Amino acid sequence: MSTTALPRTLTGSYVIDPTHSRIGFVARHAMITKVRGSFNEFEGSGYLDAENPAASKVELTIEAASIDTRNADRDAHLRSNDFFDMETYPQISFVSTGVEAIDGGYRVTGDLTIKGVTKPVTVDFEYTGTAVDPYDNTRVGFEGSTTVNRKDWGVSWNAPLEAGGLLVGEKVVLEFEVSAIRKSDAA
Repeated sequence: MSTTALPRTLTGSYVIDPTHSRIGFVARHAMITKVRGSFNEFEGSGYLDAENPAASKVELTIEAASIDTRNADRDAHLRSNDFFDMETYPQISFVSTGVEAIDGGYRVTGDLTIKGVTKPVTVDFEYTGTAVDPYDNTRVGFEGSTTVNRKDWGVSWNAPLEAGGLLVGEKVVLEFEVSAIRKSDAA
């Protein structure tokens, strides 16, 4: 879509549908390949103002223990104090601090909190469309990603490789594929 504005009729409050959305990540492993994963339990909501994007906002809470890389041993290690320390910090959160229109979507800036550390991040989202589902729900879709340095949030465990380099890359790509449902005006 080449426009920077959503149809005005989409202005309203939305909740993220976790069964049709994905929050994932990609990290370099052993300097030669990538490990992909996702968080399977999260909730989020927001307000979309198509005419005045600066009035838009979004909040997201992720259950850190829902991490899933399709490997039980790796997931257990990620839940440990070496990485996310999920016993002490069971949730990851994001609260927007600014939204602006960009070509084809929106740039969302906000505070990402991991392991009790809050840092600003910016994610460019592409507007992927709007649809009314068979249950008469208005849905809006967005996809976006950003790259962060995991050490900025104290997620710094690593192991040296025999040939040089480190086992886990510092840069992590955060991926968002979002389907949000408009709340009814009566709710």
